[in-house]
Amino acid sequence: MTYNKKTIEDIDVSGKKVLVRCDFNVPLKDGVITSDKRIVEAVPTIKYLLSHGAAVILCSHMGKPKGQVNPKYTLAPVAARLTELLGQKVPLAPDTVGPETRKMAADLKPGEALLLENTRFDPREEKNDPEFAKELASMAEIFVNDAFGAAHRAHASTAGVAMYGGLPAVCGYLIQKEITVMGKALEDPARPFVAILGGAKVSDKIGVINNLIEKCDTLIIGGGMAYTFFKAEGKSVGTSICEYDKLDLARQMIDKARERKVNFLLPVDNIIGREYDENTTYMRIYSDSIPDGWMGLDIGEKTQELFAKSLVGAGTVVWNGPMGVSEWDNFAAGTISVAKAVADSGAISIIGGGDSVAAVTKLGFADKMSHISTGGGASLEFLEGKDLPGICALQDK
Repeated sequence: MTYNKKTIEDIDVSGKKVLVRCDFNVPLKDGVITSDKRIVEAVPTIKYLLSHGAAVILCSHMGKPKGQVNPKYTLAPVAARLTELLGQKVPLAPDTVGPETRKMAADLKPGEALLLENTRFDPREEKNDPEFAKELASMAEIFVNDAFGAAHRAHASTAGVAMYGGLPAVCGYLIQKEITVMGKALEDPARPFVAILGGAKVSDKIGVINNLIEKCDTLIIGGGMAYTFFKAEGKSVGTSICEYDKLDLARQMIDKARERKVNFLLPVDNIIGREYDENTTYMRIYSDSIPDGWMGLDIGEKTQELFAKSLVGAGTVVWNGPMGVSEWDNFAAGTISVAKAVADSGAISIIGGGDSVAAVTKLGFADKMSHISTGGGASLEFLEGKDLPGICALQDK
């Protein structure tokens, strides 16, 4: 799916009220933001609008308050951090579309910003309610979507405002970057194109695997989902995670890769443990001989070498999902080795999905990657070739 959408630079924002949907769904601990990455990512779009004379009304969801006001999910910490990052006061409205909020929006002057309270405090948000979308839109003259992380959801503030609000709808810098970088990787990649997929379940990545087999030169499978492929090939997997109802599908994917002459790589050795525990007894074993009562928890050294070798000289690398239980030190080596190999490959590298992003960030490789996607579910659906409602609703160039 290639998108060619209008951006904030294709529209005159001077003197206009602009409603901007951001993704401020940041992690909090005891009301304190533990990572402000998503807020920082939104700043270029906000600064552009403010410096071009727009009055900026920001909105976002946070967490899952299930349509009810819950102080645990207030955007107050976000308003405070935005105030620091922008160097100007960003007040927090008392709600999303109430009378006082509407007055604050009406009084907003060019160069000023206002943050609406959590859109999911209103039960109509996740239902993509047309009336709620219109109420949001009525405060502004232009709609900007810059929340890639929520673009795969057809909610009132992501798609509804553009669908029902009657406002010109364009994307911000963040969405523009996501659709440009990932769009090129899928439509016209620098080759060889290597896709690395990990994570626990084949079922989560069926669409992605199917789509990427059509496009890539090498497909690497690691993580828990590898054991479903092992089982499909008739190998023993012990007590490893395995989706027995997906074995036929796994076989079809292996056959499809062979037909298309895709280099399809599975682990050749594994680190296996007695039980699913970070301090369990573990050992290295070849992939075709996992004994009963043992489970695969990471890829082994030979596999690390094999995967790293396949990345040498790559033109484009897309990586989504860890190679093992990467949050446990004893079983993080595989994911670390892949992160290092991607960083050293010199390829255009696109990292999507929470665990892969966490790994490259934690290991200090983030600045060596071409693009780290801000949306886990959205980047997966993009790689699957699915339409993203929050982007489809924006104006084409």
